[in-house]
Amino acid sequence: MQNPAIAVTGISKTFRLHTQGGTEIAVFRNLSLGVDFGTSLALHGPSGSGKSTLLRTLYGNYRVDAGSICIRHDAGYLDLARAAPRQILAARCRSIGYVSQFLRVIPRVATLDIVADPLRQRGVDAADARARAGAMLERLNVPARLWPLAPATFSGGEQQRINIARGFVADFPILLLDEPTASLDAANRDVVVDMISEARAKGCAIVGIFHDADVRAAACDRVFELAPFRDAA
Repeated sequence: MQNPAIAVTGISKTFRLHTQGGTEIAVFRNLSLGVDFGTSLALHGPSGSGKSTLLRTLYGNYRVDAGSICIRHDAGYLDLARAAPRQILAARCRSIGYVSQFLRVIPRVATLDIVADPLRQRGVDAADARARAGAMLERLNVPARLWPLAPATFSGGEQQRINIARGFVADFPILLLDEPTASLDAANRDVVVDMISEARAKGCAIVGIFHDADVRAAACDRVFELAPFRDAA
């Protein structure tokens, strides 16, 4: 694999529960994987196998105990395992997008501005950013009457579509997806699958969790199997 988008080498992750006597829970040990541009990788495994932890680790939300997580960033690579917070923020602005299962935004900010924000952070003109955000919301069937409103009272499916619009609007070269279709009806699920396929065709590297087997088969060309970690006897 030459010039991958993501190169994970020998990472280990353990959570320490300070409120429960310092109990340690190992999630994975010596895990390695690579993702090329123009490919889509599904993280697959039973509950407790570390899928969400791995995805958050790839976004720099969790630090690892050992190993490296190198992502293509600007003209080189950035190791998220050792990067300073300002470097991680810069990578999130320009190189790596994330669609979570839950919409977490500043209260009272209009939906259109929430979706446009990744573009504004890159210096895109406000009018252009809002126009591109509106086109993305329209494609995801979010009614225009909702665009000026804050999404706190929207349905779960509407909030998830806003999450997806925000993640896809800036054409990140690397995109992490945590169950993006979980709250969607069949028609909107198909729209998202098409968006994933189009992003991949344009060269985006995608890593996602897809519990729906049909979505996983349609959206991904590789599957990375995870199993719950067990200490050796």
